[in-house]
Amino acid sequence: MGEARDGVRVKRVVFVTVGTTCFDALVKVADSQEVKDELYRRGYTDLLIQMGRGSYLPTKSTGDDGSLAVDYFTFSSSIADHLRSASLVISHAGSGSIFETLQLGKPLIVVVNEDLMDNHQSELAEELAERKHLYCARPLTLHQTIASMDLNSLVPYSPGDATPVAKLINRFLGFPEES
Repeated sequence: MGEARDGVRVKRVVFVTVGTTCFDALVKVADSQEVKDELYRRGYTDLLIQMGRGSYLPTKSTGDDGSLAVDYFTFSSSIADHLRSASLVISHAGSGSIFETLQLGKPLIVVVNEDLMDNHQSELAEELAERKHLYCARPLTLHQTIASMDLNSLVPYSPGDATPVAKLINRFLGFPEES
């Protein structure tokens, strides 16, 4: 799939990241045939999975058989290059991964880890989804989220100015005001 330019298939990468955690449920569902087929149907050509501390190993594929090419790795000193080259990012609900992806202007599906106790991360993901900056899913709903997503409906994220809040906190703590 992926539209051809001058007879060459355009590479459209889906990057999946679990950060430094173990989130095998996300890695397994991303590696499921159902999800891979849907991604391929939507024009993606490559699936790159950063699997963190997990024990589930995705099935590698070259994509030569007319399917999605799949590769994986555990950790990288920086995922920024992977995020930049991605056409779609599927991420755990860690705030660092979410905001780094949004600031790069990449379409994002956040998958909430339901096994975490006191899951404040789901609140962040759900709020940003409500504001239409990203899609929020659970492992069991990822396929449906991909199938029904309309990336053109996402609203670009623009971070607010934290300066007034920082000045108020500094004043409260008794620090001198900077000019």
